[in-house]
Amino acid sequence: MITLTKEDGPADLDGVTRLTIGVSWDPTAGSSGGVLGKLRRKSGTDLDLIAVAMQGGDPVRLAGLDSLDPMGNGSLVHSGDNQTGHGDGDDETVTVEFARIPSQITSIVFVAAAYKKGSSFQKARNISFKVYDATGGSSQQVADIWPSLLTQDNGCAVAKAVRIGGSWKLEVVNVTGKIKQGDEHALMRFAVSK
Repeated sequence: MITLTKEDGPADLDGVTRLTIGVSWDPTAGSSGGVLGKLRRKSGTDLDLIAVAMQGGDPVRLAGLDSLDPMGNGSLVHSGDNQTGHGDGDDETVTVEFARIPSQITSIVFVAAAYKKGSSFQKARNISFKVYDATGGSSQQVADIWPSLLTQDNGCAVAKAVRIGGSWKLEVVNVTGKIKQGDEHALMRFAVSK
């Protein structure tokens, strides 16, 4: 089993064949009370978990938004878009099967973003990114990453998996930044910078 924190640096994923990263959040009324506050909680906000597969310094595949299996072989799979944050547990997940990741992929950056217009981190509460060792069909949580509530940003680079030779390492990044909403190139540039 691995345990991840940002301070520990990259962790070896030896023996980890399947990894899942999830994001969860709760809808909030923000500073609105009364009927408007109830409506905001009911409608929630849409955060998106996106995995950007890199070939060297270039993003070449994206899991998330409307792409659930970008490799076409089940090696990088997104659970689908939760647009409200309602419900228990992880609202969106990405699962990686390292042995099936094509050899030209050198790293995978996991980004959470308030990507669509009208969504924002400020309209969500209790944002949490969980990392699970899902090897062998079980699901052991190995990290719980919380972004700062003070951020005015709308993107967070959560973690990065890097291929080194025949093995993989995973590091907690937890760095926020601004991404132009609805701009896929801005999202990919943010991922590349991490």
